[in-house]
Amino acid sequence: MNAILRHQPGTNGAPLRAKPAQRGASRLVAKEPLSKRLPKPSFKFLKSVTWPLLLLALGIGAYEASLRLLPYADQPISKISVDGDLSYISQQSVQERIAPFVSASFFSVDLVGMRHELESMPWIASAQVRRVWPDQVQIKLEEQLPIARWGDAALLNNQGQSFAPQELANYQHLPQLYGPQRAQQKVMQQYQVLSQMLRPIGFTVARLELRDRGSWFLTTGQGIEMLLGRDHLIDKIRRFMTIYDKKLSDQIENIARIDLRYSNGLAVAWREPAVITAANTAVVQ
Repeated sequence: MNAILRHQPGTNGAPLRAKPAQRGASRLVAKEPLSKRLPKPSFKFLKSVTWPLLLLALGIGAYEASLRLLPYADQPISKISVDGDLSYISQQSVQERIAPFVSASFFSVDLVGMRHELESMPWIASAQVRRVWPDQVQIKLEEQLPIARWGDAALLNNQGQSFAPQELANYQHLPQLYGPQRAQQKVMQQYQVLSQMLRPIGFTVARLELRDRGSWFLTTGQGIEMLLGRDHLIDKIRRFMTIYDKKLSDQIENIARIDLRYSNGLAVAWREPAVITAANTAVVQ
C-alpha cells in the first residue's frame, strides 16, 4: 500500500511552521539549598525573657539571703552619741527623752520618731539622727538661740520663731517684743535693724511693739519712749540721731518721750521742766 503524505496548507497556502517558544519559558532556575530556604530561628524573644527571669532569680536569692543573715546583722543598740554645743539643756535630759527608743535593734529603731521627740523639747531648734554600723545611733543637736522675749510667755530665736521654755523667768534681761502672732519675724527683723542703728549713740532697745493698726512704739534702755508711726522708720531714726547730736545729747536724762511721727522734725516730752525748754518742745530740722 502506498502511503500518501499530505501537507495542510496555512492560510496563505504555505506550510505550517512550529510556533516559537515564549521568551524565558525555557530558562532553568537553580534551586537554593534547603538550609537557605528555611527561615532562620530568632533568639530575640528568648533574650527578652531570659534577663527578667535572671534578675528575678537574683532578687529572690538576695531576699532569701537577707532573711537568713538579718538576725546576725540586726544587733541591739549599744551606744548613742549626742553632739552639739549644749548650753541650755543637759546630756542627761536628752538621754531621758530618747530612753523609750533605745531598746530597739539597729534596723528597727525609729529614727523619725526619735527626731520628732527631740525637736519637741523647747530648747532644741533642730535634731539630726542617723545609724552608725553596726550598733550605734548618732544624734546632732542645734539649740535655740534666744534673742528677745515675745510678749510675756515666750522667747524669740534669731529666726523670729517663738518657743516657751520653763525657765522663762531667767531671761527678763532680754528685750521684750510685742505684736500679732503672725508678725514674729517682722518684729524681730525690725528690732535687729533699729538696735544696730541706735548702738553708735549708746542707745539700746528694751521694748519694741507693733500694734494692730501698724504703728511702732520703741522704748530705749534709758527709759525713753519713741513713737515711730507706721512707716519710714529708718528715715525717722536717722533724723532723730542728727537732732540728738546737735540739740538733745546734753538733756538725755530729762527726756521722757520723743514723737517722730512728723514729716520733718520731732517733738520732745520732758520728765520735768528744764530751764531752757518748755514742758513740750518741738524741734524742727
